[in-house]
Amino acid sequence: MENFAFVLAGFVVGLIVGLTGVGGGSLMTPLLIFGFGIKPALAVGTDLLFASGTKFGGLLNFARQRVIPWRVVFSLSAGSVPAALLTLWALHEWGTSNPMVQRAITFTLGIALLLTAAATLYKAIRAPCRAEEVDDQSLERPADHAKHPLLPVLFGAVIGVLVTLTSVGAGAIGVTVLMLLYPQLPLYRIVAADIAYAVPLTLVAGLGHAALGTVDWSLLALLLTGSIPGIWLGSHLISRVPERFIRSALSVLLAWAGSKLVLI
Repeated sequence: MENFAFVLAGFVVGLIVGLTGVGGGSLMTPLLIFGFGIKPALAVGTDLLFASGTKFGGLLNFARQRVIPWRVVFSLSAGSVPAALLTLWALHEWGTSNPMVQRAITFTLGIALLLTAAATLYKAIRAPCRAEEVDDQSLERPADHAKHPLLPVLFGAVIGVLVTLTSVGAGAIGVTVLMLLYPQLPLYRIVAADIAYAVPLTLVAGLGHAALGTVDWSLLALLLTGSIPGIWLGSHLISRVPERFIRSALSVLLAWAGSKLVLI
């Protein structure tokens, strides 16, 4: 019965990801902690490989369509992957079973969920108005060039730390950062870039957690069993559901989960 519950959880999260584009980490990790009593470090490590496997299919699809802005992906990865490795080293040195580390993970997860809630709400309200907010200086730059070449690396590093500690950040936060850094880039190419850089980041972070012993492989298999059909169904229903309403409701749910984690 518990196995079915994990498969169902994977299906529900996959369905919501397919409908909204919000990363599974912001939904799956708090669900594993609150709903199933999984320890924070184990929930994060398992969810990282869950996210990597889920988004790899999206990467292949976007690569076939040749819509991935690789310059953007490499700039973000230059910050996120080294930051993930440094964070994994810190977790190894301090020990994931250390109560202080567990508390740091839950608190950072709460902050990341609050940021994701804000980013999700921003996308629901402001994303349709992006084209009207491009300034004259932006028009003079190629679409895949940021205002300053170090900004993507810096934001990538911040997201790399967040993702490695909490498995949250590569979805809604990443897309929002990309929207701000690359205002000329079409939204579908922003989504493609977000998925493309998230795959190596979550894979490196997930394998690092596996080396630390914080991945439950049988749980991962059950979650993927549910998420794959869930994502397929969500991606087919997205055109029939009011996106702004779903994103707004989801931001409230994430804000509630984030507040609960911060106040633990």
